[in-house]
Amino acid sequence: MAPVHDASDLAALLSGRRWLALTGAGMSTDSGIPDYRGNGSRPYNPILFNEFLKRPEERRRYWARSMQGWRSFGVAQPNAGHLALATLGAAVITQNVDGLHQAAGSSDVLDLHGRIDSVACLECGRLSHRAALQRRLEAANPGVDGTIPAGTAEVRPDGDAAVDDWHDFVVVACEDCGGVLKPDVVMFGESVPPPRVADAYARVDAAEALVVLGSSLTVMSGLRFVRHAARHGTPIAIVNRGATRADDLADVRLHAGTSETLTALADAS
Repeated sequence: MAPVHDASDLAALLSGRRWLALTGAGMSTDSGIPDYRGNGSRPYNPILFNEFLKRPEERRRYWARSMQGWRSFGVAQPNAGHLALATLGAAVITQNVDGLHQAAGSSDVLDLHGRIDSVACLECGRLSHRAALQRRLEAANPGVDGTIPAGTAEVRPDGDAAVDDWHDFVVVACEDCGGVLKPDVVMFGESVPPPRVADAYARVDAAEALVVLGSSLTVMSGLRFVRHAARHGTPIAIVNRGATRADDLADVRLHAGTSETLTALADAS
């Protein structure tokens, strides 16, 4: 039987070590943003990057869903886990796109999959604020009302939401060149930019311990860094309520929530 670990075991592993946090969607569930695969998650059919590029109707569907999702997603606040992690001063690689680590005060954060509060033009490359785009979308679609409450399964970790009536939705274009706008995030089917991946590996190499927080590591995007750390003999801890693909690599494994674990760790430091 695998040993049962708790926050004291995690504290012992990290004592005197410079550690790096790798965070996933489970980190933000206490902020009202449900994860993709945890308990209570609903089946999700995400819009794929190639479909977004090639099919105007898919872009219409995405932005219709995003506009409604942003009404809840855009006001999400850091939870106790984000605040505790910031207090602990650890560097962070996050697979999340919500910006809550920075909002909580963490200063060394690599947004592996980008940020949902930023929008990129695929033609001219201009970056703009998602909040400004929300105002333009709302003005162009005054008949689309209703707010999906934060914490419901219809609000997704990428700011998307389940919306059925999107066929007449008006999509706005780049204000500079009239080009196609895309959330400045790595969509499903899209690759993380190589320089960002290299930066992440460098951070893993510089760490003396790696702590996975709220990620099932189902996709290779995050799992590769845990495997890399294991190959180099870096101690690994995993805090996640469900099973992960790297459980066999963990020196310390907590089946617990991130908020209570990090709060206990911060209180003990």
